[in-house]
Amino acid sequence: LLAVEGPKAIDTLQKLTSVKLADIPYYSFVKGTFCGIDNVVISNTGYTGAGGIELYFENEHANKIWDAIFEAGKEFGIKPIGLGARDTLRLEMGFCLYGNDIDDTTSPLEAGLGWITKFTKDFTDKNFLLAQKEKGLTRKLVGFEMIDRGIPRHGYPIVDAVGNNIGVVTSGTQSPTLNKAIGMGYVKTDLSKTGTEIYIQIRDKNIKAMVTKIPFLKK
Repeated sequence: LLAVEGPKAIDTLQKLTSVKLADIPYYSFVKGTFCGIDNVVISNTGYTGAGGIELYFENEHANKIWDAIFEAGKEFGIKPIGLGARDTLRLEMGFCLYGNDIDDTTSPLEAGLGWITKFTKDFTDKNFLLAQKEKGLTRKLVGFEMIDRGIPRHGYPIVDAVGNNIGVVTSGTQSPTLNKAIGMGYVKTDLSKTGTEIYIQIRDKNIKAMVTKIPFLKK
């Protein structure tokens, strides 16, 4: 997997394929020839909010594709960026990371992903999710920003004003773009409203935060 993100992603990659990249619908993919290599999966599923294309191919083609992309993007000044930077960018957009914000113990309804849960079709655990929807959720994934100084991290407890445990942080970082600490986590439904004050336990101290709308970074 190789992801090319940013406003010049399509301009760069279009040089290397006859597939019309701009015509691929969001959250869709096609198979085509890329960089002279057949059967490459070309997916419009960028993970930073800046728009991008993900490429899936056999390992043996990695060096060829890597070199070709950087040659094609030389005029745009593209750079190799690691997972740490990508994780900050996806969190600023409120994108879920599997293993952190969603996993086998969560449901798409709790995570705010009801828009990709189509009950008009059959799928695994459909009846469970229908029952959950009808009964009402007991927790929700929310975004929050720190009011007091502190950086939230995965696994930190979330508590209320008197110290009662109400949830857990799933993702958190210091946002260089927003110049503030932000995070996401599951809290009890009655404490999920925007503007609600919550507290993150950081090294045995309760640090004030506030539930906010996501994405944190507005386009």
